[in-house]
Amino acid sequence: MRIAVSSLLGLLVSASVLVADGAKVKRVKAGKKYNDHDAVHIVVNKVGPFNNPTETYRYYSLPFCKEHANEELEKEVAEEENVVAVERKAQATADEKREGAVRHKQRLGESIVGDRRETSPYDITFMDSVDWRLLCKTTLHKRDITMFKEAIHNNYFFEMFVEDLPMWGYIGDVANEDFLMGEVDGSKTYLFPHLHFHLGYNNDQIVSAKVTTDTDRKVDITDVDKPREVKFSYSVEWFKDPISWSDRHTNYHDSRFVPSSFEIHWLSIINSFVLVLLLTAFLTIILLRVLKNDLSRYMELDDEALEEEESGWKLIHGDVFRFPEHPMLFCSAVGTGNQLIVLSLLHLCLALTGAISTTRRGSIMAGVVVLYCLTSFVNGYTSVRLYRQMNGKNWVNCTVMSAAMFPSPVIFVFLWVNSIALAHGSTSALPLTTIFTVTALYLFIAFPFHLFGAVTAKNFANADFNAPTRTTKIPREIPSEMPWYRSRVFQILIAGFLPFSAIYIELHYIFASIWGHSIYTLFGILLLTFILLITVTSFITVALLYFQLAREDHRWWWVTYINGGMTGLFIYAYSFYFYYYRSFMSGILQGSFYFGYMAVISLAFFLMLGAAGFQFSLVFVKYIYSRIKSD
Repeated sequence: MRIAVSSLLGLLVSASVLVADGAKVKRVKAGKKYNDHDAVHIVVNKVGPFNNPTETYRYYSLPFCKEHANEELEKEVAEEENVVAVERKAQATADEKREGAVRHKQRLGESIVGDRRETSPYDITFMDSVDWRLLCKTTLHKRDITMFKEAIHNNYFFEMFVEDLPMWGYIGDVANEDFLMGEVDGSKTYLFPHLHFHLGYNNDQIVSAKVTTDTDRKVDITDVDKPREVKFSYSVEWFKDPISWSDRHTNYHDSRFVPSSFEIHWLSIINSFVLVLLLTAFLTIILLRVLKNDLSRYMELDDEALEEEESGWKLIHGDVFRFPEHPMLFCSAVGTGNQLIVLSLLHLCLALTGAISTTRRGSIMAGVVVLYCLTSFVNGYTSVRLYRQMNGKNWVNCTVMSAAMFPSPVIFVFLWVNSIALAHGSTSALPLTTIFTVTALYLFIAFPFHLFGAVTAKNFANADFNAPTRTTKIPREIPSEMPWYRSRVFQILIAGFLPFSAIYIELHYIFASIWGHSIYTLFGILLLTFILLITVTSFITVALLYFQLAREDHRWWWVTYINGGMTGLFIYAYSFYFYYYRSFMSGILQGSFYFGYMAVISLAFFLMLGAAGFQFSLVFVKYIYSRIKSD
């Protein structure tokens, strides 16, 4: 399975490269084994506000150096700075002249997450530590200074890579700035023109990388009207690192730039597991006891007593299997939810086993795209199968509706947020090549798989619903009076809140990873949490269903689906809390991406949990009505 997924990812990358346009440099494959003085390539990626992780721009959208200073200028500036100029290694000088701002060929997942990797002019060679080197000497005029100053005041950070190891740093800093008023008289804005690269090696491979800024070499750019001569420079420090190549990304779990607190994380997860298990056990015991009493009472009564005393859920045995309104929409929703459940389980299992790399940039998103295409069969099969069991005749329309149910809102949100990103010039806007690639994958893989599943269900699946009781021709009237704790509003709150309480702590860490700079690695815990969420949602939905049937309400199909999916709405409500009280995100670009894609994620949870809740409820209803005596 791991080989198959890797092959599919490779095909996706190849497809995106074939449709790429423009001159791009071939990416340097990570894992290279170096000889002494071999060239080491620093790849620059993007810049953006630290608090708005989606609002990112090309690295060279700011006036950074695109060419390396020549040897004569480097010696001249070295004398001015009173430092020793480094002689270039023979092997390094033999290489082609390094130029910046040449785009790299990217994987599909990297383009989806907003990476725009480009070359840089840094001249670094393996095992050659450097105390100081001049990158370039330039004069910044008003426009350039203004761009740097606005970036610094917006807390911009930059991202670079070496051997696919990310490095982060800040462009500059502000001194004596008022927290509320911002820049005031006496405040200073400083640019950091010197970078220090800390590169760790193990034998002949680079296994760790970090970049820091030298605050002693900062440049005052407070006055934008005054041109400033800036000397961008860098230094390199090589050190032996015992970490192995396969474990090189573990350093980022405890990085100060992306802090984490796994001790609290584990304690909170254990606490949630205990609470939810107790809740599930409590509901199970109560439900089984009530059902046992009801079944015993109904089965022990003779026919005459049954006619006299028949009440509760037994009374509606002739209506409970009456099919819901809008059966095509209902079946499409169930089929889509089933596909997303299978996709999520497969994705988490593959991430847990390492078949999908959780450290390679964009591989998570690429895995979602691949698995969505491959699991389309599940959607087509289950939706058409259920539709035919409900005596549906227009299975072709059902196939089309189920195929478009989830992609349609995704496309709507994408068009909105991508337009805003394009208007802002952000790298978050997907390039045309990536859009064409994803569209081709859906048209030529996902939809044919979906159609194949639908045709298989139409020709081979059992079309009999196998209801244990007969349905009457005239529906029974539903009692209108009920206590407040059996009302739909109360049921919805209970159905959404209890499963949400099982995941809200884990949800914080997932949000911090998706909408922040944290790195999420506990996919084993996430898999258990997802299974726990499905289980608790199903138990709660079945419990609420029993109380609904007990008050002689037979319209349970859509009710169980909505009750099961209510956790998705709680997740979306939590996203507002996280945005305004647990993050520092702001702006129309970041807000559009956040609330737009959180709506998509919440919809996915609604569909998944709704499908799970309904199908467990269907098993429950068939079981209890098959155990009683009825006409």
